[in-house]
Amino acid sequence: MIVSGLHVYPIKGCGGYSVASSAVDLTGLRGDRMMMLVDDEGVFLSQRKVPAMAALRPSLVDSSLAIGGESFPVVVDGPRVPVTVHTWQGFGVDQGDAPAAYFSDALGKSVRLVRTPPDLRRETTGETKGLVGYADGNALLMISLSSLDGLNERILERGGDPVPMNRFRPNVVVSGSPEPHAEDRVRRAVISDVELAYAKDCVRCAVPMVDQETGVKAGPEPIRSLATYRRDPDGGVTFGMKAQVVRTGSIAVGDEVDVLEWS
Repeated sequence: MIVSGLHVYPIKGCGGYSVASSAVDLTGLRGDRMMMLVDDEGVFLSQRKVPAMAALRPSLVDSSLAIGGESFPVVVDGPRVPVTVHTWQGFGVDQGDAPAAYFSDALGKSVRLVRTPPDLRRETTGETKGLVGYADGNALLMISLSSLDGLNERILERGGDPVPMNRFRPNVVVSGSPEPHAEDRVRRAVISDVELAYAKDCVRCAVPMVDQETGVKAGPEPIRSLATYRRDPDGGVTFGMKAQVVRTGSIAVGDEVDVLEWS
């Protein structure tokens, strides 16, 4: 298998962008989900309830966050506010009034932008434990093009329209998979000098039904078709493999995925 795409999402729930290469920290691709938007109670926002977030496309440029012709300096450390991501409770470094006003206006609701504190150590769950920033639960999400092709074949058979890979918001996309969903069987892999280990299959919520270009919900696909063959025993449907970083380094598009252990 070969790395065919790398994607960073600097603000949890907002749009991402592609990179040719990336440093990889214990929490994932550098800069990935290091920020998030929270409501007045400090609870994270996501596309589950605010699909319009998908159409917001921030990028990291040097030490600033760029979006819509605006640029906001990233505050690495400073005043901290309590924040919640699902059941996890911790703190975020408030980024100030200017980005709060921008994103509040863009989404039509009061929000604040926060960044992970430099001393954050949020531990993950799964077969391999590790660290994560503000992502839902694990450092990286890997999906193969073969898995997407197999899904889209089923969608077309049901009379639906195929969906693009960005519906699933992966970090690492691989080509050359021996069969659809082979990534689920990867237990340890080395990409360049980075070592990854399996954490869990990715159970999907409603976010893949959101058009990532427009920020508008466009279901019922792909969840409807996934439900016919990718049911998780505990409920929901799965698509993609969540991994933890066990050795840091850097990876690039075109790198070979050397699988050391299959399930």
